[in-house]
Amino acid sequence: MQALVCQPAAAPALFSAEGMVGVVFLLTVALVVTGALIAVNAQRLVRAVAGLAICFTGLAGVYYFLLSPFLAMMQMLIYVGAVSILIAFGIMMATPEEQQTADMQHSSILAGPLAFSVGAFIFAALTVLGLKTQWQVFPRQGSFDIKAVGMSLLTTHSLVFELISIVLLLAIIGALVLAQRGRN
Repeated sequence: MQALVCQPAAAPALFSAEGMVGVVFLLTVALVVTGALIAVNAQRLVRAVAGLAICFTGLAGVYYFLLSPFLAMMQMLIYVGAVSILIAFGIMMATPEEQQTADMQHSSILAGPLAFSVGAFIFAALTVLGLKTQWQVFPRQGSFDIKAVGMSLLTTHSLVFELISIVLLLAIIGALVLAQRGRN
């Protein structure tokens, strides 16, 4: 008996269906990275929340590409729809502070280069790990209709359902703390 050896096919053309899926996936990942950079580097809190919402939206797209449309929908509803909006409402309820951002001093000159080098090291390590790993495709098991997922969330996986409610509760508390701190 001969062993079945699968040889990788040639790379798909850019204007084929597979090539366009790859381009759209890369655009989705770029949306995640762009939103994260906006959230981290924004000078104003409102822009940081907008970057966070962009990052969460891109992450929902990544979940969709991972063949999990229900998880993508929950990402949009919970994080983009609830958490980001709650933080934005907390910012709007707070009174603006009169401090100038130019007066802020960084604690160390080495903080930026050190953070960049640690991030670059982690990125390189994960890239090497991703390229060296032999990825296996697992067949789907069971039906993934919305009714079955809902019943599973309320019976078997009720802890996950409760953790979602705790995330929303923490977002509400965080928005209230932001609003209260801005009013003092």
